[in-house]
Amino acid sequence: MLERYGHGGDVWTAEEKFGRGREQFLDFSSNMNPFGPPDAVEEVLRSGWKNIVRYPDPAVRELRGKIAAKYGVPAESVLVGNGAAELIDLIVRVLQPEVTALARPSFSEYEDAVLKTGGRIHGIPLRAEHCFRLQKADAEEALKRSDLLFLGQPNNPTGRLIPQELLNDLAGSGHPLILDEAFLDFVPDEKNVTLLRLAAESRHVAVIRSMTKFYAIPGARLGFIVAHPDVIGRMSRLQVPWSVNYFAQLIGCAVLEDEAFHAKIISWLQEESPWLAAGLAGLGLEVTPSDTNYLLCALPEQSPINVRILQEEMGRRGVLIRDASLFEGLGTRYFRTAVKLRSDNERMLAALSDVLKAAQAGEISLERGGR
Repeated sequence: MLERYGHGGDVWTAEEKFGRGREQFLDFSSNMNPFGPPDAVEEVLRSGWKNIVRYPDPAVRELRGKIAAKYGVPAESVLVGNGAAELIDLIVRVLQPEVTALARPSFSEYEDAVLKTGGRIHGIPLRAEHCFRLQKADAEEALKRSDLLFLGQPNNPTGRLIPQELLNDLAGSGHPLILDEAFLDFVPDEKNVTLLRLAAESRHVAVIRSMTKFYAIPGARLGFIVAHPDVIGRMSRLQVPWSVNYFAQLIGCAVLEDEAFHAKIISWLQEESPWLAAGLAGLGLEVTPSDTNYLLCALPEQSPINVRILQEEMGRRGVLIRDASLFEGLGTRYFRTAVKLRSDNERMLAALSDVLKAAQAGEISLERGGR
């Protein structure tokens, strides 16, 4: 299984499994901006390396200040972390919910964090007949049955935003709400959708952001959370000292200032995502409409193969996709693919077409497995 450690993007496992060098794979299993980091990242690494002999700022003051200025929130409402993963863990440890309502499917680390603290889960169903959008009745039921809502905005792996009116209702309910806006940077109307400013003032709402996806810096491990200063203080006291290393802090400061880079990514995605969705649908796949930079797809109901075999056959062809059946609430037909540059998307579609044709011809099947 490629998701041996619970995530996509594991080219090390792919290398072991398929016998190719890591650099030979097209990785559609993780959802990074395909242009790579802004140019400023290279300059930061070149010019800042001598300062590695110093400890990083334990309070991450410069980066917190830049985040505060960019999003119009007080610096005391911002905590920077070692990726969004650390912040998910910290906020749950601080709030200690007995019952947390999570969408099904959604990012597995929400549930992992809750279970580590001894909490229980109330699942909120996201249904294919509603294109996996959160429904008001299900959200209202979750409010009754939980003491915390933890939702992706947009959700992973479905790529769907919470309807704005429903989101406003949830945020104004007084019920504790954590929003994971890790992929919201890719949404053109981000400024009118984000709840960052509300989170800075509210005692009930917290918003987590990842900087690794949009700026393609997963190796730097960088994210931040905005919440009421009291919540931030409690999280900070639990955080490991020097959690955010020196280079991550420098990189974060540099990328936030690159507005041209941001505009370029938004423009590219608005063109490329519909093109790729149409290409996938043209192969007979069911494609969920997406508000961000990845697409949830399903094999036809009568497909002779399941997603496990599809993933293996694609890997043999040098293309990695995410087995979405591993997300609770999805069946064995589902996979997730990133949106990449046109030439890479064309190669991925060609590999998919090859596998699907081989399956229809009986060369691959559930009984026979991959070659």
